[in-house]
Amino acid sequence: MAHAHEIQPQIRGSPGHEESGGGDDREWPEPATRGPNRRGIRWWVLVLVDMLMLLCGEAMAPLLTRLYFNSGGGSMWMATLAQSAGWPLLLVPLLLTPAAAAAVAAEEPQPAAAGKVAAVCVGLGLLIGFENLMYSYAMLYLPVSTFSLVAATQLAFSAVTSRLINARRLTALVLNSVVVLTFSAALLAMGSSDSDGGGAGASGSKKRALGFVMTLSAAAVHALILSLFEATFEKVIKASTLRWVLTVEISTNAVATAVAAAALLASGQWRAIPGEAAAFEHGAAAYVATLAGVAVAWEAASLGTVRLIARASSLFANVTGTLDVPLVPVLAVAMFGDRMTGIKVVAMLMAVWGFLSYVYQHYLDDRRAAKRKGRSQAQA
Repeated sequence: MAHAHEIQPQIRGSPGHEESGGGDDREWPEPATRGPNRRGIRWWVLVLVDMLMLLCGEAMAPLLTRLYFNSGGGSMWMATLAQSAGWPLLLVPLLLTPAAAAAVAAEEPQPAAAGKVAAVCVGLGLLIGFENLMYSYAMLYLPVSTFSLVAATQLAFSAVTSRLINARRLTALVLNSVVVLTFSAALLAMGSSDSDGGGAGASGSKKRALGFVMTLSAAAVHALILSLFEATFEKVIKASTLRWVLTVEISTNAVATAVAAAALLASGQWRAIPGEAAAFEHGAAAYVATLAGVAVAWEAASLGTVRLIARASSLFANVTGTLDVPLVPVLAVAMFGDRMTGIKVVAMLMAVWGFLSYVYQHYLDDRRAAKRKGRSQAQA
């Protein structure tokens, strides 16, 4: 199982610092040879900031999207566009970050050719645009509390993609997390009803079924994207400085925005935007503010995710995202009157249990790696 201090040297370390990890032990391919330096107080503070960005963004973005649909918004492509349109906000910190801001940058391998990096960013941007469209449909057809709980299955998909793409170990606890989260989503699918309080497009069993399919598909694509981000930092860019994180985040979201904007124009939905804003339940200003809030919230979540991937791993970022599972349904009940049924409570508890299973595995990995490092130092 991948964890923060194992992956850190792999992403940031130089080839000459790996000899002390015991290269003949293939069970632990990324020993924490420089772990104490990387996992000091400053590292944990930065990780905490990234986690807060991710959690706040993922908690508010679905709620604001639901507010958009409930208050009269109906443009699917506008909702999709808003999910990636916040990337210009990152130009300010990018411009303020010098190319050689981090001293460690001099120790990192040179990134791949610009053309290769650009091609990867375009590919990831297209995947993100596709994922955003599926999430838009999902949030239209499902109550936000149900959407949040079903979307938590992305951790299960992430365990699989991390194994296949990033060669991370699947332990019994991780498999337990996968199974529990999968059953949690299945329980919600069987217990969903028209009275759950979705948006304007949520009525009808076919639309509910489409909402579940879209949410599960988007969760799978999201897990794939996170693993590809990890592989990009590790194998293509071979660097994880703040400047590279911002560059990749801006590039991929700019591509996703261009795709959504082109689709908005091609579909003709842009003609209905002025009327939609005028008829918005809370006024045109609230219409603009709601979409702007969606853009900022998703951008915060996306940046927090990419930074966690660069500092730790895609699975670590996905596990952090599951912390929103008990938060969003409660907020949805308070804001939109979603019913907190017994089935949702059980599904929420199952999702939390799946999260705790992974956290415990992370704890065991930390202890085992620390013992292994201690033995290596004693032998030296």
